[in-house]
Amino acid sequence: MFQSPISERNTNIPAGGASILPQNLYLGFDVDVAGYMSIMVSNSEVCCDECVDGRNGLAVVFCCMCHQFLCKHCHDHHSSSRKLSKHKIVGLDQEGARQLHTTMKPRDHYCSQPNHEDNKLNFYCETCSLLVCRDCSTVTHKSHTVKEISTVAKTHQMEITGALENAKEVVTKLTGAIDVNNRMIEQVEISKRNAFLAINQTFEMLQQTLEERKKTLLSELEAISLSKTTALTLQKEQFEKVVGDIGHYTDMASQILQTHTDHEIVALGGLIPTELQATLKKVQTISLTPNQHSNISVSVKTDDLVRQLSELGEIIVFFPSPSSSTWTSTSVAKVGTRYHVEEVKGEMRSKTHNGAVVYGEVEDHRDGTYTITLTPHTAGPHQLFITMDGQHVQNTPNDLDVRPKPKRDYHTLCNAQQVIQCNRPLCVTIHDNGDIYVSSHDHCIYVFDQIGQLKNTIGSYGNGDGHFSSPYGLSIKGNMLYVADTCNHRIQKLTSSGKFLHKFGQRGSGQGQFNCPVSIITDSNKRLIVSDQSYHRIQIFNENGGWLLTIDGKSSGNHSFLSPWGLGLDPQGNIHVASYGSKSVKVFTEEGVYVRMYGDPNGPTGLALDDEGYSLVSEYGGHCLSIYDPEGNKIHTVGNLENPSGTALDSRDGSVFIANNSANTVLKYCV
Repeated sequence: MFQSPISERNTNIPAGGASILPQNLYLGFDVDVAGYMSIMVSNSEVCCDECVDGRNGLAVVFCCMCHQFLCKHCHDHHSSSRKLSKHKIVGLDQEGARQLHTTMKPRDHYCSQPNHEDNKLNFYCETCSLLVCRDCSTVTHKSHTVKEISTVAKTHQMEITGALENAKEVVTKLTGAIDVNNRMIEQVEISKRNAFLAINQTFEMLQQTLEERKKTLLSELEAISLSKTTALTLQKEQFEKVVGDIGHYTDMASQILQTHTDHEIVALGGLIPTELQATLKKVQTISLTPNQHSNISVSVKTDDLVRQLSELGEIIVFFPSPSSSTWTSTSVAKVGTRYHVEEVKGEMRSKTHNGAVVYGEVEDHRDGTYTITLTPHTAGPHQLFITMDGQHVQNTPNDLDVRPKPKRDYHTLCNAQQVIQCNRPLCVTIHDNGDIYVSSHDHCIYVFDQIGQLKNTIGSYGNGDGHFSSPYGLSIKGNMLYVADTCNHRIQKLTSSGKFLHKFGQRGSGQGQFNCPVSIITDSNKRLIVSDQSYHRIQIFNENGGWLLTIDGKSSGNHSFLSPWGLGLDPQGNIHVASYGSKSVKVFTEEGVYVRMYGDPNGPTGLALDDEGYSLVSEYGGHCLSIYDPEGNKIHTVGNLENPSGTALDSRDGSVFIANNSANTVLKYCV
């Protein structure tokens, strides 16, 4: 028994001995290359293979086509021969040995049958699974199924290519499953820490009597955490083992397809596709769903405390259902606790106004956390309901007193309350957590905290993923950051921390192509709206970058516009376009139908609208910020700016931010 060099499986040696096994041309060529390399790097004297008895001296070069060591005389003959002059010749040194892998070509293979020694093996007998020459195909294999080797090789190439495509798809799924497991392992540790804190906070209120029970619970927590981590790690290692097995065959298949001859491909037959399919079938037998839930919680019963001290507390363990990702155990949710659930709902019911109900918009961050946005339409007492998989979370339903929002007074905008130093800021946008994102002429995105301290720098100059060339427009939605990568003529999607996720677009005038996109916003339907500045148009895409609609500014009439720059959305979902070339703001419905125009700004670049429909326009040429009411009437101007190129509103408190480009500052005004 010996191990196959291809499948790495043990194979029984036939009764006739190893010599009757079919010749492995693929490995045979590699063995030849290794042998010649060994001779070349040994610095030993080698006789010429072409001379009779080496009469003309020692070899000085090696012919990669003839597989011969040649002396100077034979090398000269090679060079002067019309037939041989194009052969690749290498020296007998380290460099020559290194070149063998890419320059040495396999020899032609000839028939071993008597009187057939000059016949090439250009045919394949499918009946015998054997390479044969033309004469053998018409005599010994006359009644068999015989095909030209090129035809058979093409069939095997198609099979290998198909297997590679299937392998790529499966590896993608496995890689995704591995990522999920890695996140689950991290979540186990987070849950462990949260549970640990809850246990300590509870037991700090108790005295020495509870110490033993505390130790017991912590021990259980450690055991459960270890059990979950171990199970998830073992499952991840199983995925990695299958990925490794697939990689072994795909690497070998790719090498064969790229560097080896039809003979070698045919000699391998269907082995690689067969082995790949066998490995891929393993994936069908294993679940790609994590075998453990990441959550670990704790429940402490306080009723009849004295009586229950000896059994106080329990660790709650979550297990994934075998058929779906719904958890089979119901938990008590706490504010800030992370859960992975199948369905999250939020609604707000008025205690007056005939019990009017507002349903929340739920955003799944894909990391076990959810954001629920509810906008009440009436003031007064309400009840808030939040459910996970049909179960109310803790403290809901609870009472809320909805009060009318104080009306903003933009006339108070005068002096900036905060000045952030930033080199040539272009656009600014505000995260829900208060972080300030600023695009810069430095070909990057600067992230400042609420007090103006630099927190992070995203990207650098270049055209690769996550790199930028004069990035301008920014839009942040939850944990997703969209960047108008202006001079790379594309849109990039990243996490809020700067990890590259996706890109779309390239230079061109077609649908989904750009010429200097300068602004991007997202609407309530998760559509991406982009101002394609140099082509005087607005393009609208789905959240994955698929083209949906174009608003063409080059048409005639009031709805035409030139060099669209800043974009904004009013409470009705209408799209406002700051037209730099037309010195106005044009308004369109979400379907692209023209509504109206307003203002006469001088070089408008930045645009932001609040939830009442007030419009703030930064005028690059006018060195000011103009504010318009919902009807389009200018009500206030903030002057003494230096080429303001962008503006943004903080949705939390209505603060106004201005990218004051030529002053190298970002200004914050409080309303």
